[in-house]
Amino acid sequence: MSDSDKDLIVIGTGIAGLSAAKHAAEQGLSVLTLESNVFGGLVLNVNELHGELQGSGAEMASNLLMEIGDLGAENVSEAVTGLSRVGDALVVSTDSGEYRARAVIIASGAKLKRLGVPGEAEFEGRGVSECADCDGPMFQDQDVVVVGGGDSALQEAQVLAGYVKKVHLVHRGAKFRGRQEFVDGVTGRDNIAVRWNTVVEAITGSEGVAAVRVRDTAQGKVEDIACTGIFAYVGLEPNTGFVPAEIARDEVGRLVTDDSLQTNLPGVFAVGAVRTGYGGKLVDAVREAGLAAGAVVKRLGNS
Repeated sequence: MSDSDKDLIVIGTGIAGLSAAKHAAEQGLSVLTLESNVFGGLVLNVNELHGELQGSGAEMASNLLMEIGDLGAENVSEAVTGLSRVGDALVVSTDSGEYRARAVIIASGAKLKRLGVPGEAEFEGRGVSECADCDGPMFQDQDVVVVGGGDSALQEAQVLAGYVKKVHLVHRGAKFRGRQEFVDGVTGRDNIAVRWNTVVEAITGSEGVAAVRVRDTAQGKVEDIACTGIFAYVGLEPNTGFVPAEIARDEVGRLVTDDSLQTNLPGVFAVGAVRTGYGGKLVDAVREAGLAAGAVVKRLGNS
């Protein structure tokens, strides 16, 4: 643990957090990043980026990590457990101690929502997966189930279709919510079968996943889809377990910020998927990171 105070602590090292740390370090601030998991966040699961940002998610994250290291930022692998103000300092508690800073940017992101059905926890790592790019080759020439109807589900279904025999795409609605380019990609694949108005009720098996029990909400019919893997992309939950109750949240738990991305706790900012109003794209994460870092520089320069 570092004994010295920092100008800025960034909690979370997904693209938003790494970008914020880079911008702040470039402006001469002393920066510490804290991350309990793998540096890079959910973007590491993306084999090929789409839109304005190109390359792979892993390449983008590793490049940012090297850049902030070269700028003098300190990267620490510890789980954040709390955040509080003590006098003029903000204190970030971890499972190994405490760190103090003049400002904090929360970039802890979000995690994939669970289905909350029987068998999901039991078969995690034994057929229940979150990463098509990582685990797709393990299901070569087998049947899998993908759950969801947004961009992530549609993209991951296409990735899996390149490995598996058949993808059963289960969606509770009557139409997809994803971008048209991803919808077209799914409907153009012969080995992707869409099941509309359908929900997952259980995951069954013995040593690993053997079937997914689904129910047609329109007809009430229940059946088992034989498969060896299931990938659920049904939304995100913000990672805010360490955030003090005094920081305002919206109805789903995301942190509320002002136009400078500062929360109602002075000196504490939030960027990316942990924040209400986040656009959801990597370019939005990078833009927010620059805005928040600029606001921190201005605040500290005036303090």
